[in-house]
Amino acid sequence: MGWALIADWSQQLDFIFKQDYYQQLLKFLEYESVRNKIIYPPKDQIFNAFDLSSFDNTKVVILGQDPYHNEGQAHGLSFSVPEGVSIPPSLRNIYQELESDLNIKPSKNGNLTHWATQGVLLLNSVLTVEKNSPGSHAKSGWVDFTDTVIDVLNEQKQNLVFLLWGTYAQQKAELIDQNKHLVLTAAHPSPFSAHKGFFGCKHFSQSNEYLKIHNQQPIDWTL
Repeated sequence: MGWALIADWSQQLDFIFKQDYYQQLLKFLEYESVRNKIIYPPKDQIFNAFDLSSFDNTKVVILGQDPYHNEGQAHGLSFSVPEGVSIPPSLRNIYQELESDLNIKPSKNGNLTHWATQGVLLLNSVLTVEKNSPGSHAKSGWVDFTDTVIDVLNEQKQNLVFLLWGTYAQQKAELIDQNKHLVLTAAHPSPFSAHKGFFGCKHFSQSNEYLKIHNQQPIDWTL
């Protein structure tokens, strides 16, 4: 079960694929497949975030935890769902904050591909999950992989924006040099916590102001 990253990501991350933990991760996923476990997202969408936001183009990183675990929801982009799928509660709250911050009316579409193609890396910390079993692949090796992605972005790029929502994502701040990059933290947009600091965080406008200051094209957050 070998997957390929697009060219510029592959150049940055090729060394990972030789690591023991990554080989163990592949064996784990193959074993789950042999046991007829249903894994989300589909195999050809696991690296969707990288396919849509190349290494060179990445300007903003929005870090999620693991993929949606219900049928038809996960497609390899954090917080996003395919077009035609009901918008999950956390994404509804993201849309609410967008409207408050930038007066962008909430979309009826939950597909965030438009963000990704502009250089928003919609990265989950864990890239696969078993159907109806949240967190089921949390110890499979994906965290080592995505922590290395953050390390490489931190070291090799300048003036990125990292949006870290919730306690889990905020733990990744220690991987980021805040003298080189902008790190914005807030409560998670989940209905359980959005009122504790996500609403009113204005991360979308702050991201664009930072990008403009550093002579980068701001993100068109409309959908």
